[in-house]
Amino acid sequence: MSKMGRIESDTDPNTELNAAQRRGEAIETSRKAMAGGNKQHQIHTNTTRLDGETEVLHHERVPLSLGKVMQQARQAKEWTQKDLATHINEKPQVVAEYENGKAVPNQQILTKMERALGVKLRGKDLGQPLSSKASSKKK
Repeated sequence: MSKMGRIESDTDPNTELNAAQRRGEAIETSRKAMAGGNKQHQIHTNTTRLDGETEVLHHERVPLSLGKVMQQARQAKEWTQKDLATHINEKPQVVAEYENGKAVPNQQILTKMERALGVKLRGKDLGQPLSSKASSKKK
């Protein structure tokens, strides 16, 4: 209490509600939708669904046979991994990952490597010379 009378913060909300009920007045109560909900650290339903999954998820890696074919084609041109990486505008680490069979296959990178090395790196004719479309149309 203060000299001015009751201050809003001094009153207990329950006493006001009880007094209004005794008087027979209509009382409307509503809750804030996300009161106290910290949206920054909220667990999403997808996360909880993934936690419930028992299946082990992993990415496919390139086969070692692809790495050997790439290495042979690169050495036939007398290129280092860095030279090949420079030709295809990638980092040397990317070329090393493909040759070691640790990379996740990326079709764009494989296409660049096929063109630079002149060897097929996808499909059933793995390691065969890459035939240009112009020469195949003439046949």
